[in-house]
Amino acid sequence: MKYIATIKGQSFEIDINEAGEILADGRRLEVDFQSVADQPIYSMLLNNESFEANVSSGESSVEVLLRGRLFLVDVEDERQRRLRETTKVGLIEEGEYTLTAPMPGVVVTVPVEVGQEVEKGENLIILESMKMQNELKAPRSGTVSGVRVAPGDNVDQNQALLTLT
Repeated sequence: MKYIATIKGQSFEIDINEAGEILADGRRLEVDFQSVADQPIYSMLLNNESFEANVSSGESSVEVLLRGRLFLVDVEDERQRRLRETTKVGLIEEGEYTLTAPMPGVVVTVPVEVGQEVEKGENLIILESMKMQNELKAPRSGTVSGVRVAPGDNVDQNQALLTLT
């Protein structure tokens, strides 16, 4: 699984494969990471160097206290990043907006219909991908002017799903 970790505006791609190997921006790391006595303290061996880190999860980030320095790390997996980027790219506040599938999947439900007024943040489509249900929300208020999919439909990445005006 790929993750994107962002610290002070700098992003790092972390890839953890099925064998447990870790790549950071394409470089293989030797990592041993163990919890200490069910506490948020971890003993870490990174490329044969020993560290202790206090790790706690915040609402939207992870706080890591390492060698007396506090790091706020935003972490998102590939799915979360695609969803975030899909909802922010090309957003038009007025006129027609076409919602596209951020990833391939199956339409679970379409809780809106043509002619319905929707508010920003309202669910437009529930899409199942990678065994997870993803709520595709309205990026702005508007009227549903077209629905191009139905529950049970298989969709491809970037396929048009719904239109708002």
